[in-house]
Amino acid sequence: MFHKILVAIDNSDICQPVFEKAVSLAKLADAHLMLFNVISPFDEQYPYPAYINGNFIALNLHEEAMKEYMGEWEKLKQDGINFLSQRCQQARDMGVNAEFTQHLGDPSRMICELARNWNADLIILGRRGHTGLSELLLGSVSNYVLHHAPCSVLTVQQPIKLNTEELQQVQTASV
Repeated sequence: MFHKILVAIDNSDICQPVFEKAVSLAKLADAHLMLFNVISPFDEQYPYPAYINGNFIALNLHEEAMKEYMGEWEKLKQDGINFLSQRCQQARDMGVNAEFTQHLGDPSRMICELARNWNADLIILGRRGHTGLSELLLGSVSNYVLHHAPCSVLTVQQPIKLNTEELQQVQTASV
């Protein structure tokens, strides 16, 4: 059975089902749960890339803009810690031995690295469903983890959202 479960979560749509599955499984297995969030400087929701290999790279910003930029990163990190802290408390309230950590870097590699260093038996993460060109350009964290993880991996699929054209095709095909 599983003794140490690493769950990679962020504040996206897929987080809730991933978290629920992780807590349920940890409770069933009486396993220790590590909630893990990676802030990727290359994610489009964050300020433009400026953090590489653990260091802020030199930016051509004037001093005032640099202070504002650094303030955005500090707020982002604190928001992540607050999010993880709340989720961790929820897991504890449900009787699960849980802790959390947050790192900056490439999510794919960071998840596998933490799983290896923490000796995880299982990694649970969501899959956003990027395919084709978007997967090629954005990469696939779940695909990387499946191929490089030092332990078993459970992926939780996000429900597929059809755009208007795809929805019309499905409706036409079913008539």
